[in-house]
Amino acid sequence: ADLISMRTREGMKVAKANGRLRGKQPKLSVKQEAHLLELHDAGEHTMTEMAELFSISRSTIYRAVERDQRKKTGTITP
Repeated sequence: ADLISMRTREGMKVAKANGRLRGKQPKLSVKQEAHLLELHDAGEHTMTEMAELFSISRSTIYRAVERDQRKKTGTITP
């Protein structure tokens, strides 16, 4: 088990050095998130409608809106 975890960590270091180690890919591109935030700010659509429009969950929308609000206010929270 130690050998496996050691080799895994080595592989991750190599991938990171090559710029290939990345986490989970975002559901929305930067353009899509900007468009989503525009629709949210306009207030013409419900969260459920926007979720169906972008094929994402409502929680993804809430996270995007929260990130945008934190960016606007300058609040940094984990």
